[in-house]
Amino acid sequence: MPEPATPNPLQRLGYICGRTLPPAMSEWVRADLIGPGATRRYLLRILIPIIPVLCLFLLIPGPKWMGLAMMALLYLPLIYFTVALTYVFRRNRLIKHGLDPALADSARRAREAGDRAAYEKRHGRG
Repeated sequence: MPEPATPNPLQRLGYICGRTLPPAMSEWVRADLIGPGATRRYLLRILIPIIPVLCLFLLIPGPKWMGLAMMALLYLPLIYFTVALTYVFRRNRLIKHGLDPALADSARRAREAGDRAAYEKRHGRG
């Protein structure tokens, strides 16, 4: 019996936690990592689950602003580094699943090729 093209809930949870999916799901992995909404999914998978853990700071006795400030001191750098490492994360996940890591910047290369073609057309080279 062939494996399904999309992961079941248990496989998806493992994938989110960093596990590798079977090769039969390579197309799903590719679409997840470089398809529409890939950056949004990546950010949500990292930034949302940590919020309940950070809310534990609100249980510390004292003014609420102090708990919120401690949360912010951890959450803001997390946001920064999560956004900064998006490209690295994508390449790593592509390599881990046996896909071409160059796919991680395929949109940028396509955009640059379009810009190059427009430039050459505008200046009489195309």
